[in-house]
Amino acid sequence: MKNNYIYNKTHTSLKIGVELLIFFFMFSSCTIQMKMGVSTDVKKKSGIKIVVESTKQKEYIGWWVYGEGQHIFKDEQNLEEYDMEFLNENMEELVQLYLAVCEMEFFPMECKMNGYLQKELVEKKTTLIVSDFEILYIQGCGE
Repeated sequence: MKNNYIYNKTHTSLKIGVELLIFFFMFSSCTIQMKMGVSTDVKKKSGIKIVVESTKQKEYIGWWVYGEGQHIFKDEQNLEEYDMEFLNENMEELVQLYLAVCEMEFFPMECKMNGYLQKELVEKKTTLIVSDFEILYIQGCGE
Protein backbone atom coordinates (compact mmCIF):
# COMPACT_ATOMS: atom_id res chain seq x y z
CA MET A 1 0.00 0.00 0.00
CA LYS A 2 2.72 2.43 0.98
CA ASN A 3 4.70 1.78 -2.23
CA ASN A 4 1.58 2.31 -4.33
CA TYR A 5 0.95 5.66 -2.59
CA ILE A 6 4.55 6.82 -3.25
CA TYR A 7 4.29 5.70 -6.88
CA ASN A 8 1.04 7.62 -7.41
CA LYS A 9 2.44 10.75 -5.74
CA THR A 10 5.64 10.61 -7.86
CA HIS A 11 3.64 9.90 -11.01
CA THR A 12 1.33 12.87 -10.32
CA SER A 13 4.27 15.19 -9.64
CA LEU A 14 6.00 14.07 -12.83
CA LYS A 15 2.80 14.54 -14.83
CA ILE A 16 2.35 18.09 -13.49
CA GLY A 17 6.01 18.87 -14.28
CA VAL A 18 5.64 17.66 -17.87
CA GLU A 19 2.43 19.66 -18.31
CA LEU A 20 4.12 22.81 -16.99
CA LEU A 21 7.07 22.24 -19.32
CA ILE A 22 4.77 21.84 -22.34
CA PHE A 23 2.86 24.98 -21.33
CA PHE A 24 6.13 26.92 -21.02
CA PHE A 25 7.28 25.88 -24.50
CA MET A 26 3.92 26.74 -26.03
CA PHE A 27 3.86 30.13 -24.28
CA SER A 28 7.43 31.00 -25.20
CA SER A 29 6.91 30.04 -28.84
CA CYS A 30 4.09 32.57 -29.02
CA THR A 31 6.17 35.45 -27.66
CA ILE A 32 9.58 34.81 -29.22
CA GLN A 33 9.98 35.09 -32.95
CA MET A 34 13.04 33.18 -34.12
CA LYS A 35 14.02 31.66 -37.41
CA MET A 36 16.80 29.13 -37.85
CA GLY A 37 18.07 27.71 -41.10
CA VAL A 38 20.80 25.39 -42.28
CA SER A 39 22.15 25.43 -45.80
CA THR A 40 25.15 24.11 -47.67
CA ASP A 41 27.49 26.41 -49.51
CA VAL A 42 30.09 24.88 -51.81
CA LYS A 43 32.24 28.05 -51.80
CA LYS A 44 32.98 27.81 -48.09
CA LYS A 45 35.38 25.34 -46.49
CA SER A 46 32.95 24.11 -43.84
CA GLY A 47 30.16 23.42 -46.33
CA ILE A 48 27.48 24.16 -43.70
CA LYS A 49 25.94 27.50 -42.91
CA ILE A 50 23.84 27.77 -39.74
CA VAL A 51 21.86 31.01 -39.46
CA VAL A 52 19.82 32.20 -36.49
CA GLU A 53 17.82 35.39 -36.73
CA SER A 54 15.27 37.16 -34.62
CA THR A 55 12.47 38.20 -36.96
CA LYS A 56 11.19 40.88 -34.58
CA GLN A 57 11.98 44.38 -35.86
CA LYS A 58 14.05 46.57 -33.56
CA GLU A 59 15.45 50.10 -33.73
CA TYR A 60 19.24 50.45 -33.80
CA ILE A 61 21.04 53.79 -33.50
CA GLY A 62 24.65 54.06 -34.52
CA TRP A 63 26.96 54.79 -37.43
CA TRP A 64 26.69 53.57 -40.99
CA VAL A 65 30.05 53.29 -42.73
CA TYR A 66 30.55 52.35 -46.36
CA GLY A 67 33.85 51.52 -48.03
CA GLU A 68 35.35 49.11 -50.53
CA GLY A 69 31.93 47.72 -51.41
CA GLN A 70 30.96 46.84 -47.83
CA HIS A 71 28.27 48.41 -45.64
CA ILE A 72 28.99 48.27 -41.88
CA PHE A 73 26.92 49.42 -38.93
CA LYS A 74 28.49 50.23 -35.54
CA ASP A 75 25.89 50.06 -32.78
CA GLU A 76 25.96 53.07 -30.46
CA GLN A 77 24.67 51.02 -27.50
CA ASN A 78 27.22 48.19 -27.39
CA LEU A 79 29.81 49.38 -29.97
CA GLU A 80 29.56 46.10 -31.89
CA GLU A 81 30.00 46.12 -35.65
CA TYR A 82 27.59 44.36 -38.00
CA ASP A 83 27.60 43.83 -41.74
CA MET A 84 24.48 45.33 -43.29
CA GLU A 85 21.94 44.08 -45.83
CA PHE A 86 19.06 46.24 -47.01
CA LEU A 87 15.79 44.42 -47.74
CA ASN A 88 13.89 46.99 -49.80
CA GLU A 89 16.63 49.11 -51.34
CA ASN A 90 18.61 49.15 -54.57
CA MET A 91 22.25 48.74 -53.53
CA GLU A 92 23.59 50.98 -56.30
CA GLU A 93 21.25 53.77 -55.24
CA LEU A 94 22.29 53.30 -51.60
CA VAL A 95 25.97 53.67 -52.50
CA GLN A 96 25.14 56.82 -54.51
CA LEU A 97 23.14 58.20 -51.55
CA TYR A 98 25.94 57.47 -49.11
CA LEU A 99 28.58 59.09 -51.32
CA ALA A 100 26.35 62.10 -52.05
CA VAL A 101 25.79 62.70 -48.34
CA CYS A 102 29.25 61.87 -46.96
CA GLU A 103 31.22 62.84 -50.11
CA MET A 104 33.75 60.03 -49.52
CA GLU A 105 34.04 56.43 -48.38
CA PHE A 106 34.65 55.43 -44.75
CA PHE A 107 32.99 58.59 -43.38
CA PRO A 108 30.58 57.70 -40.53
CA MET A 109 26.95 58.73 -40.88
CA GLU A 110 24.77 58.55 -37.75
CA CYS A 111 21.55 56.69 -38.55
CA LYS A 112 18.53 55.04 -37.00
CA MET A 113 18.10 51.61 -38.56
CA ASN A 114 14.96 49.49 -38.26
CA GLY A 115 15.61 45.81 -38.75
CA TYR A 116 16.79 42.61 -37.09
CA LEU A 117 20.02 40.71 -36.51
CA GLN A 118 21.01 37.57 -38.37
CA LYS A 119 23.80 35.47 -36.83
CA GLU A 120 25.87 32.93 -38.75
CA LEU A 121 27.05 30.48 -36.11
CA VAL A 122 29.84 28.75 -38.04
CA GLU A 123 31.51 31.96 -39.26
CA LYS A 124 30.60 33.91 -36.08
CA LYS A 125 29.35 36.80 -38.19
CA THR A 126 26.37 39.04 -37.40
CA THR A 127 24.45 40.93 -40.08
CA LEU A 128 21.93 43.71 -39.54
CA ILE A 129 19.03 43.19 -41.95
CA VAL A 130 17.66 46.71 -42.51
CA SER A 131 14.05 47.27 -43.54
CA ASP A 132 14.03 51.07 -43.09
CA PHE A 133 16.48 53.78 -42.02
CA GLU A 134 16.72 57.46 -41.19
CA ILE A 135 19.85 59.64 -41.41
CA LEU A 136 20.26 61.53 -38.12
CA TYR A 137 23.60 63.32 -38.30
CA ILE A 138 26.62 63.48 -40.58
CA GLN A 139 29.85 63.73 -38.61
CA GLY A 140 31.81 66.86 -39.42
CA CYS A 141 28.91 68.73 -41.02
CA GLY A 142 27.48 70.20 -37.82
CA GLU A 143 23.91 69.90 -39.09
